[in-house]
Amino acid sequence: MATEQSTRTPATGSGDTRIHNIGYRSYDGPRLGRSYARLSLYSQSLRGAYGLGRSAKSKVLPMLLFVVMCVPAAIMVAVAVATKAKDLPVDYTRYAIIMQAVISLYVASQAPQSVSRDLRFKTVPLYFSRPIETGDYVRAKFAALTSALFILTAAPLLVLYVGALLAKLDFTDQSKGFAQGLVSVALLSLLFAGIGLVIAAVTPRRGFGIAAVIAVLTISYGAVSTLQAIAETQSDGDGIALIGLFSPITLIDGVQSAFLGATSAFPGGVGPSNAEGVVYVLFTLGLIAASYGLLMRRYKKVGL
Repeated sequence: MATEQSTRTPATGSGDTRIHNIGYRSYDGPRLGRSYARLSLYSQSLRGAYGLGRSAKSKVLPMLLFVVMCVPAAIMVAVAVATKAKDLPVDYTRYAIIMQAVISLYVASQAPQSVSRDLRFKTVPLYFSRPIETGDYVRAKFAALTSALFILTAAPLLVLYVGALLAKLDFTDQSKGFAQGLVSVALLSLLFAGIGLVIAAVTPRRGFGIAAVIAVLTISYGAVSTLQAIAETQSDGDGIALIGLFSPITLIDGVQSAFLGATSAFPGGVGPSNAEGVVYVLFTLGLIAASYGLLMRRYKKVGL
């Protein structure tokens, strides 16, 4: 609470000179420390990923993309219930692959929102002044965007699962497929969040960050798909698997087709073998770890 005292000095000329003594009481409440600050940053970043606590305009795009992700799942459920189908039209592990354009757009819009403003307005050193450190900031931002992506990708799977149970489909098969889908989208969320944050952290300009994320995620997928199609025409199965390592979405496709029983979107519908799938897993985990390391390097420089 501020108190203000003024001391009037003798008049000089036609006006008075005042000296203001503004004092502040010291804070004597509880100090919650780094863990609370880290949790608060995570919570604020996660809420911001869906526009919560921000202007109405900021809520439009993330909420719209969330609806776009869930509506096809609701339609599939309605069709399955109405026609008394024996299975869902799309496997749980395939849904995110089909909707990868929406996921990429979400990452492109929210990764820069998460970090670019702090860089642009140079508020990052204030975070690091106390009590949190560079690692706390990076982990909170990484975890928040990963959680936001997991919500975006897991929600339609939940719609499919609940709808399948309402349609009285086999409980064991649907539960197994739902669990496999959750593992797949969890890995996808980690990978896409890391890539999106690294690209967004390079520039404080949000518009540049959005364009760069879209370019990396979409152009890489288009290029890899084209090269895989060429390799398929030449009956080069090993080449198809090797090329798939160079796009985030095909990495996830390869992992889930090798170990989660998913149908591959690779040309010919033949995904990597189990041995090749191990390479896909290692490559995916390596990219996630590299993304975290690059973010740490970037923010150690910014925080100086």
